[in-house]
Amino acid sequence: MKLLEYQAKAIMEQFAIPAMKGAVIGSAGEVPEKIREAGLSYPVVIKAQVQTGGRGKAGGVKTAENAAEAEALAAGMLGMNIRGFEARELLIVEKANPAKEWYVSIMLDRLSKAPLLIFSPVGGMEIEETARTNPEKIARVPIDPLRGVQDYTIEYVMDKTGADKKYKEALKDIVKKLFAMFFGCYAMLVEINPLAADESGALTALDGKVEIDDNALPMLPGILAFRDRIQEDPQVAEARKAGFHFVPMDDGGAVGVMSNGSGMLMSCIDLISRKGMKVHAALDLGGGATAERITEAVNIMMARRNVSMIFICIFGGITRCDEVARGACAAMAQAGPGKRLILRMEGTNKEEAARIVAASGLPIVSAGGIPEAVEAIEKLWRGA
Repeated sequence: MKLLEYQAKAIMEQFAIPAMKGAVIGSAGEVPEKIREAGLSYPVVIKAQVQTGGRGKAGGVKTAENAAEAEALAAGMLGMNIRGFEARELLIVEKANPAKEWYVSIMLDRLSKAPLLIFSPVGGMEIEETARTNPEKIARVPIDPLRGVQDYTIEYVMDKTGADKKYKEALKDIVKKLFAMFFGCYAMLVEINPLAADESGALTALDGKVEIDDNALPMLPGILAFRDRIQEDPQVAEARKAGFHFVPMDDGGAVGVMSNGSGMLMSCIDLISRKGMKVHAALDLGGGATAERITEAVNIMMARRNVSMIFICIFGGITRCDEVARGACAAMAQAGPGKRLILRMEGTNKEEAARIVAASGLPIVSAGGIPEAVEAIEKLWRGA
């Protein structure tokens, strides 16, 4: 789960990471009052709260010199679309004038199987450009989960990037707190960009990004409460309530893939992609799905406007093939025109499932194996 900036900063404050104070607003009329309550001084920066980067370049970060200007800007920013996300809330902070803007993050690195510290003394909006044109200004160091952040870790990243050593102790303190936050919140990523460095040697987080492992959310009630304030794909939320895992993939795709296992899902997606087709979304049914749950899952996928074909690939063990067939037929009986279903089943009650599908008279293609199913999908796709 990707947190909004103000939510990320709230967690940073719990771990004593210095951050800019601010006010969160949901309507333009409350801007002057919220600014006064937060004790902010003008000029202020108004920042759209959306789960995507590049807000500044998209017009989602603006500066106001007084209350009237802040209210007017907020009115124009609320509801604006930034890379597909609607700005429903705004964060207002005092305008900072740092001597330097740095970048620091800790992310889960699957290659080294350890938290990876990434640091650069060239932060801000152009960090991607820095990575491309000045890679020597970015240091990456795996951190031993048992030993934690050591003095030599900070020495290395500062020496490699040429960062000013007068900030060494402050940077070490920030990184240690980020490391504690990374593990304390079961995070996939904790990031500060920019990390403001002032002339006194102090460091302050001006912006923050946090991504939490979804599997850990039941153990994090405080963070779980943030989810209601975050924009979600309606099918993702509906699938989660039903106990399914739904993953949007390519809006331009016409194929929805469903299976009872992530490994089989990925294999099917790979085979479909190799044929030049795009997968719109994937849904993991889990184990033991009944006919009613299969119908519900197919309906969730059918609700995607661009999906014209649904491929269900089942290895029947706990999930019985005849239950899958009944559920798929029930869903297809309600489906609109132009919808097709490709069904590949293997395992418990396979023969009974085949009889149910054959007797239905519905636009369902039965396939004997995954390659045959992919060929059927390609044929339908090229025909469309």
